[in-house]
Amino acid sequence: MSTEVKDEAQKDHSQQTQKRMMAEHFNKLETAKADGKKVVYTFVPGNITELILALDMLPVLPEINALQSGMRKKSAGYISEAEKAGHSEDVCTYVKCDVGMKKSGNIGPTGTKIPEPDLLLLSYTGCFTFLKWFELLREEYNCPVAMLHIPYQAEGKITPEMRDYVVEQLRDKVIPMMEQVAGKKLDYSRLSSMLELSAKAEENLVDVWESARNTPSPIDGYFGGVYYIGPIFTAFRGTQDAVQYYEELKAEVDERVRLGKGPMTPDGDMPEEKYRLVVEGPPNWTSFYDFWRMFAREGATVVSSSYTRVGGLYDMGFRHDPEHPLETLAEYCMGCYTNHSLPARIDLLEHYIKTYAADGFLINSVKSCNSFSAGQLLILRELEERTGIPGGFIESDLVDPRYFNKANIDNRLQSYFQMLEARKQGSYA
Repeated sequence: MSTEVKDEAQKDHSQQTQKRMMAEHFNKLETAKADGKKVVYTFVPGNITELILALDMLPVLPEINALQSGMRKKSAGYISEAEKAGHSEDVCTYVKCDVGMKKSGNIGPTGTKIPEPDLLLLSYTGCFTFLKWFELLREEYNCPVAMLHIPYQAEGKITPEMRDYVVEQLRDKVIPMMEQVAGKKLDYSRLSSMLELSAKAEENLVDVWESARNTPSPIDGYFGGVYYIGPIFTAFRGTQDAVQYYEELKAEVDERVRLGKGPMTPDGDMPEEKYRLVVEGPPNWTSFYDFWRMFAREGATVVSSSYTRVGGLYDMGFRHDPEHPLETLAEYCMGCYTNHSLPARIDLLEHYIKTYAADGFLINSVKSCNSFSAGQLLILRELEERTGIPGGFIESDLVDPRYFNKANIDNRLQSYFQMLEARKQGSYA
């Protein structure tokens, strides 16, 4: 879910394609008002992009603006602006970055103007901060708000009653408000066609994730993975562009498997895979490439991660169903990683550790992201007990550079990799 201005790292074809797609979307946003396009602000987990696009509106995802601003070294100034306006140091730094960007002229990370929303569409999926975030945006913008309340998967499953509850909201409240803003009725046949395209893209993305079963893994499912999820988690799900991107990505990954190559790193192909890891928690964006290099130089490949499932657990079997458009949108919203209970998250991470033959499990605990950081020490202890592999724990933040201590994180990772090496050599008790 990222694009960056400077060539700070070598990129493969799919990374370059993703960067171009996202830049083109920001260009469309800049001219949206002149082009007569309505704009909908929404969030990544549980977003209903197909519904937005089917009504010929354009999505804006505030957390994407924040993380891309972090990669471009702009977030510190925006956070400072928000804190000057009274926002606490402990508030989610995505929120403060977004608020600060608005107060600084609402110039997006690519340098283009972000248009004001015609609708705030809140699909609440396990992150309470989203509610407060949109309260702040409602104060900033004079536009309607559509609330889609998503039941939490406390018992680890979606019941028919939960599905019906979300479908009723979509049918009776959310879609009528979106139609009013769009100035047109929803064409359900068009929506179904878009959902069919979503399913095709999802199928190929799952094949990409599954390629990490190979040794060496042809992908990095965390650092490289944030590029892979960009189109499907943001503005392109339900489009032919997304289908084409994931077809090309799969072909690229298949070729790496054929050649016996490991993943691309910021400095080119990884020469040797020494350690296979599963990682829990979002990455740090302000020092993204420094963070990545700490792993890559040690031959540590992330074969799977929870963060890259925050916008959909397709590898657990979900596909959008064009035959049941509202029901499938409801199930998608309820199925995102952050809408799962702690036991369900532990089960999922255990599955990834075993499926991808991981040597270790690492948590990046993000200071200001409660939807991820709550319960992570329990996750760590439980996974160590269930799998017998060692866990590691580091701390950073999303887009606040004050909370990325490079030397401290590097030292912790070095110690962790030394422990993994000792286990491989049979000298770790």
